[in-house]
Amino acid sequence: MSVTIKPFTDEFEEYGRDESRASGEASSISFPTTEDEVRAILETLHAERVPVTVQGARTGLAAGAVPHGGHILNTSRMNRYLGLRRDEQGQFLLRVEPGVVLSELRKQLSKKVLPTAGWDQASLEAYEEFQESPEQFFPTDPTEASACLGGMAACNASGARSYAYGPMRPHITGLHVALADGDLLELQRGEAFAQGRHLSLVTAEGHTFELDLPDYTMPKTKNASGYFVADDMDAIDLFIGACGTLGVITELEIALQAAPSVVWGVSCFFDSEDKAVSFTDSVRPVLSHAAAIEYFDAGALDILRRQREQSTAFASLPALDKEAKVCVYVELDCDDEAQATEELYHLGWVLELAGGRDDATWVARTEVDRECQRFFRHAVPESVNMLIDERRRTDPTITKLGSDMSVPNAHLADVIALYRRTLAESGLESAAWGHIGNNHLHVNILPRDAQDYRRGGELFAQWASEVTAMGGAVSAEHGVGKIKAGFLETMYGHEAMVESARLKLQLDPAGQLGRGNLFAEKLLDELVQKGGAWR
Repeated sequence: MSVTIKPFTDEFEEYGRDESRASGEASSISFPTTEDEVRAILETLHAERVPVTVQGARTGLAAGAVPHGGHILNTSRMNRYLGLRRDEQGQFLLRVEPGVVLSELRKQLSKKVLPTAGWDQASLEAYEEFQESPEQFFPTDPTEASACLGGMAACNASGARSYAYGPMRPHITGLHVALADGDLLELQRGEAFAQGRHLSLVTAEGHTFELDLPDYTMPKTKNASGYFVADDMDAIDLFIGACGTLGVITELEIALQAAPSVVWGVSCFFDSEDKAVSFTDSVRPVLSHAAAIEYFDAGALDILRRQREQSTAFASLPALDKEAKVCVYVELDCDDEAQATEELYHLGWVLELAGGRDDATWVARTEVDRECQRFFRHAVPESVNMLIDERRRTDPTITKLGSDMSVPNAHLADVIALYRRTLAESGLESAAWGHIGNNHLHVNILPRDAQDYRRGGELFAQWASEVTAMGGAVSAEHGVGKIKAGFLETMYGHEAMVESARLKLQLDPAGQLGRGNLFAEKLLDELVQKGGAWR
């Protein structure tokens, strides 16, 4: 097979960076269109021990797709829909290539029209049933809908609706993973399990791997920090959230769900952060159909106010009451309007007890109103990106600093108090938003210069230590990539990182895949030189 590996010239400059605003270097790049091409590329590069960085749409925020030398393998052109089946419970399972874009998938599902070229007869029969069934949707909901499904699997993405539906992991039922040498793992959920912390895998070419899994314990919070490991785990889960360090995802099978009949959105405003936290703690147990519970702090709302006044692109944002200091957004997925009305009644009762204002609450019952609220929610991160891009024109060394940490329910107030105290002490500008229902806020530091950027990095390191002490996770949904690799050792300890690196090298002996992701390159290089042993 002839596979085109191109020199990394100025023509491909954009592929040296991702949405994190970090950038790197490469010597070559490829855009495979099939699984066989991926395997051939890897086989060629493996023989020469060339480092490989896997990319999709480059929407990641942890620099996982930013190259650290070597080759860029970009899978964005692998965007075919491969087939469809129904499992024993009647759930539709859709096979796709990793370059399928989430927004396009959503459009296809809403229209109940899928590209079926090349499908076998069984898939076509399942497709007929799909067209006759209630509308289906894919619940994983990252803010950036232009993400590729392969990248979402690589970082175990989640998003706002993870409060109800969880992250990417439980919605993946099958994976094809090409290893560093081009061999292939074909994984199906429910077929291969670890025995304790030992996992046996057999490749398509008959090669058996006997893997020793690290013995660390993952936090019981929303978590996308490092390798998923647990006693007797399903083998497929090891490769979801691995940040492209164990292999290249060449095919996914994803589980679809029946779309909710009624979706209402409620934006609740408060005059203090304490009231918003009290509302969140109290509303969680009384709502049975909340899909999302989101948050916007005072810094985020102030940015929206400025954008509405200064930019015509944001002129359609609704005006915010001067007394509105913070906002909690709740999305309800219900079977019918009667159920939604009952949920809204419970929410209103808790809102009153928490000191919120019923007259300042926005309730979106129609698609037009929900679209307005979605614009409101997504305008915050977009505005922050615009602000950072403007400041980078003055100082190109700075980038956005966004945290991605989660804590157990009991520590929500504690972690917010930590953020407020340390931010006030540092004098840094910030804006926070995110998934407060999962005790998971994105606190974004907005550096004005290189000094702010350095202090912000120091503050994040402090937060990582204190969040770990609370039983939390240093990365809840964006993966670790390169930006948070140091925090991973803070969370699990050095020995756990050595064990994780040795696991990687069992599948990737030369340490070629995802250089800089999860691990310090020095650690990997030392282990490679010692044949994977650590003394």
